[in-house]
Amino acid sequence: MPKRILLAGAALVLAALAHANPQGDDGPAYASASAWANLPAGVRYPEGLAVNPANGDLFVGTFDFGPNANKLVRIGRNGNVEAQKDFGGAPLLGLGFANGKVYILNFGASKLQRIEPNFTATTAVEDIATIPVIGAPGPRTTGNPDGSSDLITFGSSGMPGPNAMVFDHLGNLYISDSFQGAIFRVANATTCAPPCAITTLSHDPQLATAGFPPFGANGLALNAAENVLYIAVTGDNRVVQMTLPGGAITPFAESLHGADGLLFNDGVLWVAENQGDHVTALNSSGRVIAKVGAFEGIGRDGAPRGLLFPASMVIYGPHMYVTNLALPLTPQVGDEPEEDVTRWNVARFNNPLRH
Repeated sequence: MPKRILLAGAALVLAALAHANPQGDDGPAYASASAWANLPAGVRYPEGLAVNPANGDLFVGTFDFGPNANKLVRIGRNGNVEAQKDFGGAPLLGLGFANGKVYILNFGASKLQRIEPNFTATTAVEDIATIPVIGAPGPRTTGNPDGSSDLITFGSSGMPGPNAMVFDHLGNLYISDSFQGAIFRVANATTCAPPCAITTLSHDPQLATAGFPPFGANGLALNAAENVLYIAVTGDNRVVQMTLPGGAITPFAESLHGADGLLFNDGVLWVAENQGDHVTALNSSGRVIAKVGAFEGIGRDGAPRGLLFPASMVIYGPHMYVTNLALPLTPQVGDEPEEDVTRWNVARFNNPLRH
């Protein structure tokens, strides 16, 4: 199935709405996103994103394939690339920043790692923990409108799929696993002596998927009280929630087209809809209160304009920054705008809900 059929007028419609209803009094607020910083030439598929709150440096990890393909890139607050660290053929997914270090979910190596924020090409990477192999969760029964039901049974490749991370204020770390349908926890991740212990917080069929894109538990966010963990389930187009320390998984919001990265800020849960090419804000009831961005074509530099397959978000100052993963997913040639991208970037926008 193609990712989407691009409607020629879609970007113009959202652009017209960008200045309408800025407070969202009668419905969602709308805003547009713009290209901010390009990755170095030849560096593709930016996915993970973190920020150093002390100086605004952004850290971008790539989800590419093939030897010598993946990089951790540091971009200064002025949008200039300051450093690159080569990770070879190991794709990187979730990034985080805590206790003065950049934390990395090395998808290819199935490891949690960290590095100094002022890294150079030769800075050593420290292994913190190895993601355990626990297999797929049990089957899930899904109801149909006619009263019947389907039983979904999940297989296992035996490969972990560490995807996203979120820290609490004490330095405990939560990790999602998209292939094993799991949430892991690393207690005192910023201070524990490697190899740090990983515990399985949840291994639930609601965290796996038989949908598209084929990623289950993905983006993570904690509410302000840090007693609720929000989890994006990408292939099911939904966000679920779990009461901590390890309560039941319950629905929070549905029909979020490719729910990917999550970010909780000022009582609002932001969701990157990677198949919808926008970022959506949800209130405490799961209601949409803002939508930002649209795919607005490819610029002369070969990079996306607006948002194209947005994956992760961070906030620094008045801006939200978003990685444009721009990753083609379907085998048919010529059916996705991602195929036309030759330069990959990070976009940004002013938060339309910021007071």
